[in-house]
Amino acid sequence: MSSSAITSERVALIHLGCARNLIDSELLLGRMAEEELVVTDDPSVAHTVVLNTCSFIGPAREESYAAIRDLLALKEKGTIEGVVVAGCLVQRYKQALGERFPGVDVFAEISDYRALAKAVRGLVDGERPPGYLEGPGLRPPEREGARLLSTPGSYAYLRISHGCDHTCSFCAIPAIRGPHRSKRPAAVLEEAQELIGAGVRELVLVAEDSTAWGRDFDMELPQLVEALAELDGEHRLRVMYAYPNRFPWDLTRLLREHPRVTPYLDIPIQHASTPVLRAMRRAGSGDQVRRTLDRIREEVPDITLRTTLLVGFPGEEDAHFEELMQLVSEYRLARLGAFTYSPEQGTTGYELEGRVPADVAQARLDALLTLRDENLAAVQEGYVGGELEILVDELAGEGDLVVGRGPMDAPEVDPYVVAAAPGVGVGDTVHVRIDDVDDTFNLIASPVANPASNPRDPR
Repeated sequence: MSSSAITSERVALIHLGCARNLIDSELLLGRMAEEELVVTDDPSVAHTVVLNTCSFIGPAREESYAAIRDLLALKEKGTIEGVVVAGCLVQRYKQALGERFPGVDVFAEISDYRALAKAVRGLVDGERPPGYLEGPGLRPPEREGARLLSTPGSYAYLRISHGCDHTCSFCAIPAIRGPHRSKRPAAVLEEAQELIGAGVRELVLVAEDSTAWGRDFDMELPQLVEALAELDGEHRLRVMYAYPNRFPWDLTRLLREHPRVTPYLDIPIQHASTPVLRAMRRAGSGDQVRRTLDRIREEVPDITLRTTLLVGFPGEEDAHFEELMQLVSEYRLARLGAFTYSPEQGTTGYELEGRVPADVAQARLDALLTLRDENLAAVQEGYVGGELEILVDELAGEGDLVVGRGPMDAPEVDPYVVAAAPGVGVGDTVHVRIDDVDDTFNLIASPVANPASNPRDPR
């Protein structure tokens, strides 16, 4: 094939949103590879650019709109030929997007992406594919086909279910992704074996609600986690998006005892005040949130907890926010994400009275993040002087620096560890001594030739 032909078949994919959406992007990359398209990470040299969008909250939606406008500007200048928009934004707003962005060549709802890959193939071949591709209905809970991983190779995301049965009044995900459907154990294990066989060292389990896995066929998440941990290979597991109510308590045994189950749990609690939680239609109360966190920490003493918090929800008063701040301080929550309430059409929260002024919500968010950073600084300083085994995700500098993570850090959302370790590759593990903490709370380390007995948490 000539170089000009290769250039004409280049396509780029821009991913927005969460890890679950990243899996959709990897599936689409796999389908485009099957169509013999050449994937580039540089949109400026591509014939067609595919944008996989996010529509969770207002800022994510605006980011998607801005990215569409940027791509259409490149198309108007003749830099690229085709623009394709896919994913959550299309699933939510359907064909109305075509009226807003008539220059987009193809819109595609969430699907298995085979039809979309064929449409992209048609665009680069000079054909005119359908301008709108409907999804084939709710994605079945089964194997989704081969993925082209966009993660470094040291870790990969493993989706264990689709959709969500909760009715949180701030969240549009059930309307976009549908009700909860667990993947069958055989399908998850088969995909996990393929990832481990490809050299992946950390499987990051994701779902809209991971702790609901298996309940639609009388199983529980710990059974799946244990089966994954017992697969042959050198791998570890990390559990994300664990809804705090109806928690499957046998999971703490695995988090505490199984050498391949990382003592880390992402458990989005959203708030600490009972009136706010009730308005959010979150099951349980502030006291129940505390009891859950207390029991997890009691049963897994060295666990790292990550959470997500929402401030400025309609009806949130100063006292409610102070209760949240007290919880963050008391439990020294350091690894957390936070955002202000975004009114989402189609959710029950959209009609609630008592909206918090934007400047007040932003001030609360700023105060919360300041407290988070104080906690994080203290927690990270606690690692200095200790030893840690890190998994290398990236090489930096001239290849003599490695960027990795210990058990207390999930990829993309938590801090990382930087160490001078020439000759080490991505996916390797390195024993290091923690020497310092940088300005953004990452750990600075040096290799240890003769490591001491390495506990799972060096503090």
